[in-house]
Amino acid sequence: MGKYKNNFAFIDGQNLYLGVENLGWSLDYQKFFVYLRHKYQVKKAYIFIGYVPWNQELYKSLQEIGYILVFKPILIPKNGGKPKGNIDADLVLRAMIDYRLYDNAVIITGDGDFYSLVEYLYLAGKLRIVLAPHKKNCSILLKKKAKEKIDFLDNLKEKLLQK
Repeated sequence: MGKYKNNFAFIDGQNLYLGVENLGWSLDYQKFFVYLRHKYQVKKAYIFIGYVPWNQELYKSLQEIGYILVFKPILIPKNGGKPKGNIDADLVLRAMIDYRLYDNAVIITGDGDFYSLVEYLYLAGKLRIVLAPHKKNCSILLKKKAKEKIDFLDNLKEKLLQK
């Protein structure tokens, strides 16, 4: 593992948040950041997230921890539905822009839309791991493409639980 100490994390913010919430607990983002640094030698951790003006306190706290936030404008449906901001293309693009800057990528999502990225990184020897929030809700495509390089946050509740 010696030469692979410059790894980047690419985090699907909404998928991470909702996946852990569906498990019935809240993620401690500080503990998660430390976990990524120690377990996977992550030097940069990007969170891709929809931007809503009323979440300034959250954004500030994530940046203070050390995350790099990448915002996507959101659409708020006229009928009062939930805000939507799809970050998939932004995450893939950033992973490819930074491709030569990291040894390995840590992809944090359970969304099957990332299977092409995961497959490419796996075949290129640049996939460290896929961390999916929830084993039951993780895309079968990700499980197949990541092969043995996948783990689930539902196994890490005691380490990462917000108290």
